[in-house]
Amino acid sequence: MIDCKGSQGTPTPVDRGPAGGPDQPGLDRTTQGRIGSHLRALYDELMQQPIPERFVDLIANLDRATKAPPADS
Repeated sequence: MIDCKGSQGTPTPVDRGPAGGPDQPGLDRTTQGRIGSHLRALYDELMQQPIPERFVDLIANLDRATKAPPADS
């Protein structure tokens, strides 16, 4: 039966991580840099897009709702 507390034996490859040690990254610095560059480029492109009108409307409705006095019940 599995006790969900983890095992007390030799660590499995999953426990050690992809590089074989808990302190070592799974990807080399070059690969990490490339991924980071691509993610930054995608984020920059996303930030250039206009905010969808439905989001603008939703934010305006939320603003009005928080500034309105509470309704008496």
